Amino acid sequence: MALVISVAARAADKEINLFAWSEYIPQGVLDDFTKETGIKVNYETFASGEEMLAKMLAGGTAYDLIQPPDYIAEALIKNKLLQPLDYKKLPGFKNLLPEFTKMPHDPEQLYTIPYMASTVGIVVNTEKVKQPITGIADLFSDKNKGKIVVVDDGRELVTAALYVLGYPLNDINEKNLKEARPLLAKWFKLIKLFDSDSPKTALLNGDVDLGLVWGGEAALLWNENKKFAYVLPKEGAHQFVDVLAIPKNAKNKGAAHAFIDYILRPEVSVKISEEFPYTNPNGGARKLLTPEQLANPASYPKVTRKLDTFRHLGETGSLIDELITDLKSSK
Repeated sequence: MALVISVAARAADKEINLFAWSEYIPQGVLDDFTKETGIKVNYETFASGEEMLAKMLAGGTAYDLIQPPDYIAEALIKNKLLQPLDYKKLPGFKNLLPEFTKMPHDPEQLYTIPYMASTVGIVVNTEKVKQPITGIADLFSDKNKGKIVVVDDGRELVTAALYVLGYPLNDINEKNLKEARPLLAKWFKLIKLFDSDSPKTALLNGDVDLGLVWGGEAALLWNENKKFAYVLPKEGAHQFVDVLAIPKNAKNKGAAHAFIDYILRPEVSVKISEEFPYTNPNGGARKLLTPEQLANPASYPKVTRKLDTFRHLGETGSLIDELITDLKSSK
């Protein structure tokens, strides 16, 4: 019996159950990690931070490593669903830029490691759109009806409305959502497509000319064709940081730490930037990027004001879901 248990334990150490965003981790990086370590990566994806949180709160599958956005990580920490990291197993932590450590979601840097960061901004096909687009109000002009793709993310859309109304992005309550409702209802009639997985596709195909998208998607568009300009809205701009964390009930903790430290290697992190050019928080990797990569205005935008970050909303988040679901059904 002891032999069977020992073999089972060794087998468990040779795999990781990873729960992460789609189109975000290069397959080549996963393959190279497995080739080097013998650890198989089982990669399951989610489409929104709220979807991940719901599954984690429900108990769901036993994941060994997850990739939540910052504010979802904050919720998981508050619910005691993450385990502290063992930094003795993460020598690559020294490669991270200090501004991406001890952030509001994890102020003591106990539970999370930044994977990639980015902003949410506006993409403009400058060959098709000649009027100046400097902010959210310009994007959602009546003249742009049927020409817009947006991320299918309720909180990002509500944030855009709050910015236009002059409210901070985390100031979400019944009163402000009631005020945002007619504005969002008007916008929804102008939007052609909601797409969080690959909003760049509709822009590349020419199905739309404008988008409210993830900065990494905008960076890919700019790499494809410089006609795709990227604009941080003048009303305000949100920066997000997606992190790696180990759930409290993870079975393959050693393998999870090995994967995190592998990602922290500058030469590996560069491979991620090459395929998914988000804002890289790894200082060592930044030194390996080309001047053209660093000049990508969506990957490394020129920031003229402090970028805002999401905080966990608690039960208030359900009000956003109800509002967006209702608006979509009546669009």
